[in-house]
Amino acid sequence: MPSRLATAVTAGAAALTRLRGGGRRLLHPAGRAFAAEVTIWGTPGPPTGVPLLDAPGRYRATARLSKGVPTPGSWPDVLGLAVRLHRAEGGPVDLLVSSAGAAPVLRHLPLPRRRFTGTYSSIMSYRAGARRLWLAALADPDSVELGRSLGEVAAAARSADAPRLVLAVASAVGPWRPFGQVALGEKLDARTDAALAFDPVGNLPPDLRLAGPLAWLRERTYAGSRRVRGASTS
Repeated sequence: MPSRLATAVTAGAAALTRLRGGGRRLLHPAGRAFAAEVTIWGTPGPPTGVPLLDAPGRYRATARLSKGVPTPGSWPDVLGLAVRLHRAEGGPVDLLVSSAGAAPVLRHLPLPRRRFTGTYSSIMSYRAGARRLWLAALADPDSVELGRSLGEVAAAARSADAPRLVLAVASAVGPWRPFGQVALGEKLDARTDAALAFDPVGNLPPDLRLAGPLAWLRERTYAGSRRVRGASTS
């Protein structure tokens, strides 16, 4: 994209962030952050070609559940889940997904929802070599219910059995294939939450990249918001 357009989009996002005031995020300003653990089982069936998804592993993580607008209390909203894997080598990996439908025709559409337990999709596709992939976080039927509000999410995380969401991958029309899970732990304080800055474009393993023109728009929007907040993506 032309540098002038990139500068304009970044500046526009920064201006909108300033209008929110208090250093609040432009996107998904209301949320709760948690210490977490991500366990990768490996991709069932044909491998994706992305070692992070295909090879078993366990990672310390940070997770954030949020509301997009945000609407009050338990009103419907486009809900979000951000997960950062803290790797010993290669830097952090950020996965951002939004409430969506589980069916192929709906996995690329953000859908408002009341409950935090449900399907979250990357909405945008990724490229892994010649493959086109979507990533998701799905409800774990054996997990604690996350509830309808951010307060209920925080209460669920205090339960003896850590709330879990299943991580999955799919092609454009194929079924979701579970490859791991994220388990929520201790709630992080408000200052730590405010300082978090996820980068869904830059913080990816080298063999995975967001595809399509909206990836560029997303990158510039997040960059503008982070600049005003003085937040780091590392």
